[in-house]
Amino acid sequence: MALKSAVELRIADIIHSHGVAITLSQIASCINGSLTSPDITTLARIMRLLVRRKIFTVHHPSDGGDPLYDLTHSSRWLLHDSEQTLAPMVLMENHPWLIAPWHYFSQCVKECGIAFKKAHGREIWDLASGNPEFNKLFNDGLACTSKVVTSAILSGYKQGLSSIESLVDVGAAPAYNGIFHVGGDMFHAIPNANAWVLHDWGDEDCIKILRNCRKAIPRENGKVIIVEVVVKAEGSGVFDDMGFIFDLLMIAHSSGGKERTEVEWKKILEEGGFSRYKIIDIPALPSIIEAYPDDQ
Repeated sequence: MALKSAVELRIADIIHSHGVAITLSQIASCINGSLTSPDITTLARIMRLLVRRKIFTVHHPSDGGDPLYDLTHSSRWLLHDSEQTLAPMVLMENHPWLIAPWHYFSQCVKECGIAFKKAHGREIWDLASGNPEFNKLFNDGLACTSKVVTSAILSGYKQGLSSIESLVDVGAAPAYNGIFHVGGDMFHAIPNANAWVLHDWGDEDCIKILRNCRKAIPRENGKVIIVEVVVKAEGSGVFDDMGFIFDLLMIAHSSGGKERTEVEWKKILEEGGFSRYKIIDIPALPSIIEAYPDDQ
């Protein structure tokens, strides 16, 4: 909640706009939307925790002047106007609409069912389709993380991309030159091409999509490219904790999706018609899984 408040108050943007470390009073004077003077005491208490968590830094001048607050590598991800920002994701995941399903985990254990539906009476896609405000919040959150992951794919998977002659992204995308949009239902059929990006669904749905991909793949050099988390039970990497957190996030927000271990990916790949696969690490939370059809 402290992080959310910092994003809402645009504290990282305020410090960044000055170009140097600044005092709490300077930060407060730049906060927009206050009907009265900002409460600097409350701001100080919020910043104290965020400094301890290394979101911001604080410097105490030797002359006894007011403490000076500055950005860290982490807080630069909170800049709203940056090309790669996680601010919309922070606001989305900490919004009451998205927080509410987390309070239903114990009921899901006792009764089964979908946490999001228990909280809101309908699943996430149904709420998004009927609520423009929620739809924008959700899309903005996913779009910002997609930019970060796409950048990691381009830097960490150059060799894999260079060999692709045609690519089908199984999902929605904006219009660009050279891009053809084909309407339909990926659970029934997928257009012919050399590769696909598969998003996370429940096991049965994943197998259906993979089998349709298998039918559409050409006999030579066809493959499925899956950009997803591979959970490592004993992992100690920088992203490994987040894999477990995102798995719980899938309980909260999806209707059967989950983050999978390599063993779990192997199972659904084999049932989908892909007996061979290769996992490629990229500098991001997800990995790339290249899956090859049984007859290659």
